[in-house]
Amino acid sequence: MHQSAMQRMWSSSHLSGGNAAYVEELYELYLHDPNSVPEQWRSFFQQLPIDGSVAPDISHSTVRDQFRLLAKNQRRAQPLATGSVSTEHEKKQVEVLRMIQAFRMRGHQQAKLDPLGLWQRNKPADLEVNYYNLTNADLDSTFHAGALYIGKEEASLREIRDALKATYCGSIGAEYMHIVDSEQRQWFQQRMESVRGRPAFSKEVKAHLLERLSAAEGLEKYLGSKYPGVKRFGLEGGESLIPMLDEIIQRGGAGGIREMVIGMAHRGRLNVLVNTLGKNPRELFDEFEGKHLSSTLGSGDVKYHQGFSSNVMTAGGEVHLALAFNPSHLEIVAPVVEGSVRARQDRREDVDGSLVMPIICHGDAAFAGQGVVMETFQMSQTRGFKTGGTIHIVINNQVGFTISKQEDARSTEYCTDIAKMVQAPILHVNADDPEAVLFATQIAVDYRQQFKRDVVIDLVCYRRRGHNEADEPSGTQPLMYQQISKQRTSRELYAEALIAEGSLSAEDAQAKVDEYRNALDNGLHVVKSLVKEPNSEMFVDWRPYLGHAWTAYHDTRFDLKTLQELSQRLLKTPEGFVIQRQVGKIYEDRQKMTAGALPINWGFAETMAYATLLHEKHSIRLIGQDIGRGTFSHRHAVLHNQKDASVYVPLQHLADDQPEFDIYDSFLSEEAVLAFEYGYATTTPNALVIWEAQFGDFANGAQVVIDQFITSGEHKWGRLCGLTMLLPHGYEGQGPEHSSARLERYLQLCAEHNVQVCVPTTPAQVYHMLRRQVIRPLRKPLIALTPKSLLRHKLAISTLEELAEGGFQTVIPEIDTLDAKKVTRVVMCSGKVYYDLLEKRRAEERDDIAIVRIEQLYPFPEEDLAAVIAPYKNLKHAVWCQEEPMNQGAWYCSQHHMRRVLSAHNSKLFLEYAGREASAAPACGYSQMHTEQQEKLLQDAFTV
Repeated sequence: MHQSAMQRMWSSSHLSGGNAAYVEELYELYLHDPNSVPEQWRSFFQQLPIDGSVAPDISHSTVRDQFRLLAKNQRRAQPLATGSVSTEHEKKQVEVLRMIQAFRMRGHQQAKLDPLGLWQRNKPADLEVNYYNLTNADLDSTFHAGALYIGKEEASLREIRDALKATYCGSIGAEYMHIVDSEQRQWFQQRMESVRGRPAFSKEVKAHLLERLSAAEGLEKYLGSKYPGVKRFGLEGGESLIPMLDEIIQRGGAGGIREMVIGMAHRGRLNVLVNTLGKNPRELFDEFEGKHLSSTLGSGDVKYHQGFSSNVMTAGGEVHLALAFNPSHLEIVAPVVEGSVRARQDRREDVDGSLVMPIICHGDAAFAGQGVVMETFQMSQTRGFKTGGTIHIVINNQVGFTISKQEDARSTEYCTDIAKMVQAPILHVNADDPEAVLFATQIAVDYRQQFKRDVVIDLVCYRRRGHNEADEPSGTQPLMYQQISKQRTSRELYAEALIAEGSLSAEDAQAKVDEYRNALDNGLHVVKSLVKEPNSEMFVDWRPYLGHAWTAYHDTRFDLKTLQELSQRLLKTPEGFVIQRQVGKIYEDRQKMTAGALPINWGFAETMAYATLLHEKHSIRLIGQDIGRGTFSHRHAVLHNQKDASVYVPLQHLADDQPEFDIYDSFLSEEAVLAFEYGYATTTPNALVIWEAQFGDFANGAQVVIDQFITSGEHKWGRLCGLTMLLPHGYEGQGPEHSSARLERYLQLCAEHNVQVCVPTTPAQVYHMLRRQVIRPLRKPLIALTPKSLLRHKLAISTLEELAEGGFQTVIPEIDTLDAKKVTRVVMCSGKVYYDLLEKRRAEERDDIAIVRIEQLYPFPEEDLAAVIAPYKNLKHAVWCQEEPMNQGAWYCSQHHMRRVLSAHNSKLFLEYAGREASAAPACGYSQMHTEQQEKLLQDAFTV
């Protein structure tokens, strides 16, 4: 190879010398012209993990030998400037290279992407020859093709221009030049330019494409005729989604993927359920007819929110598919899918995402408009959340509900521009060109598998029926729907094209339609690759966690000697590891606690809960914005070497064969991160999965996740989840934003034993609460309001024996020795206010007041509370005391439980309230006012 050819190879493509073991001559032919080799070989070569590509006139070994030297020299070379060339031809050569770059960068702006032909786009001036001081007279002049991969080194300007237009201005508009990494850009250039943006497909592939389009259209027509006017959010206008998903599954499976998790909102969901995942059409028809009932669900959900799972067969073996359940908060499913994928990858020890892949289908308006999309992209390459790249499919209907004007829908050129923030390549494709859709899909799968990064396919289509089948869209989009009324379907257009080129007959095309219709009439499965007896090892086994009452037995005791041994292991650090001074003091105190020489505080007890669970072979995952240290510096589960900033996590070094202990400080997100952890927890039943808010009120930013998934997912979809939320809460005068975790919101969502809401007040309580969450076979979300000042409160202490013995107490009785006959007042409370009440009573030497802590507010422990107050036969007053304002906290949601218990104890008892007055804000922002309010509510508890 002469030097210029080597330079072209270096600047435009990748070295494939590492693949020389594969059929050399066929591979060399493929490199020269991918369309010249059989399709199955082309597909195989495309999926190879290439490092570069070679020209056809040199062996792989020669390229390998010279590549490093050329790379070194090329880095030193300066770019060619116009002033450094002298002849007119050389100047024009520079302009040709500039034109090539312009097409790569802006060719998508001239691509034929809109199937309706309504887009009005300005023609980029720099995509015309005359922009570069070139004229039509130069079209037949020969120039170096430079980095353009067209199979030869020199070509006429006409050939170069036509190749660029075919590649970048056809039915695919590729955006990849924003990617910083040159290897990735060159990879795209080679894939796009080598086949002019349109590879040659065999008759068999084209027939399969038509069959999938016939299935997509066939289901919608069938449902439309059988259930007219019923909402189904049909796929009409975007039927190419079905062959796209089919190719992702088959190509991914052939490349080694074993599981795929799919997330999508409404449009096309029923079609995907039947035509991709293999849901029996008869079951779907029963749902349309209202016959589908399940004893395992509470409320159930509408059919276009439902999830599903199945196994399909691919060339690479069996692949498990899971479609995530999704509410109407469109994009919120995205991080849930990512969390489920990460859990599956962890279970398979799939460290780079080669075995499990996420696929997320978006709507164009939601993709551009909802902030959780940005948050999900932001987590895509972070340590705690990466999943090896996601294939994003934007079902671009060109209208959001009724908004179709771009200036109202977004501030960017494309709805997909948000993806550029992580340098994700974007492939815009005309949905009425199924072969272009297929090629774009192949590129997306191969890119994800090679580079393990996100990729976006913008499927530009339309919605034939409006927002839903009961909607009349022409009222708001008259011109668009005038065109849609005349628009032939993707299947009709493609069938005519195949008949015209002689790939199949009209009878064959109609046979595919009839065959599908007959299958629906007979209620048969319509996914031919469906595995009827799937490999059960691919499923998560939830059977041990089904059918348990919230009072299910649990023994959270732990051997005292083993507990101390585990603590000693945690206190060891590597030789030469220098701990920061204050952290060192904490570890010194923990040494004393281990020996029983110092009372146990919150940080020690929580850490030992994790250590004992790891010892019992339960994996643990902790996520939060300051989870390693703890926002209030109590945890210090991650130690930082003061000499070199290296880190050491003691809980990861308890034993050689211990389960995983994953702890990651999350990026500054609540919504996406909490949704991710929910997805993780719903896929990992035997682990303790914890999300901690930096302050409890920060969970406000994730309210959609709490409302739509955590508190209602079991009753809507039958999805069990053992996620734990730690929400720091307590009134210490820190103002309205850092006092309240909004306890009332969680209690308002409580019903049918859907969640657990706990307010532990001692280190032993948090220890047993966390252990109970995993040891008990029940899988319910746990919302725990955790303390701030109590982390170091002199009275909030426990003993080693209380960790080794005992268990979680839903109600803690009076701890001082009082004569039950003298007690005339019982004050019930939860959380930090207990210690204020206790200190006040002791200071005033009152022996007529018993203080009772309710540590679990839901499910409310009425029987346990009744047992605690039973000894007090002479009660005259009963008070609920809280720090929160009256309209917040537990008062409104829990008083009926307490009144029922009190009434059974003494029908004349009336429950009084002691707390702050109702307030629009969670807390006041002035320290003096806070102190005055706190003193008043304590006094009220003793006198009202």
